[in-house]
Amino acid sequence: MKRIYLTVFLLLIVLTGCISRPQKTEKLRDLEFTVLSKEDVPEELKEQIMQNQHMPFRLTYADQGKLYIAEGYGAQLKTGYSVEVTGLYETENAIYFHTNLLGPKKGEETKDITTFPYVVVMLDEIEKTVVFDM
Repeated sequence: MKRIYLTVFLLLIVLTGCISRPQKTEKLRDLEFTVLSKEDVPEELKEQIMQNQHMPFRLTYADQGKLYIAEGYGAQLKTGYSVEVTGLYETENAIYFHTNLLGPKKGEETKDITTFPYVVVMLDEIEKTVVFDM
């Protein structure tokens, strides 16, 4: 009889440990943003980008009510690469940022010059963690 109670007790412990809690990753809304030209990036962020551009990087910077999100893909050995933003949205707990590295278009003339493609977006500051998602 004790063995049955022990088995039931252990089974209850195992089953209660398997209860999952819903993740707070459901999209609340898409965020409006502006893709910045290299000239419009704030100086402090521009310096961080230059220091990190040889390797893939992910940076955030906030200033005067604006949030800047930057993602770079490191050194590319030829021209023609660019970065596109495929999503920027808010969830209950975070801001999710999605980008893709685009290679040279088929038939596009390229040069064997190392480039460092990255993108910087600006939006109204939100006090949440930025999650860089692939």
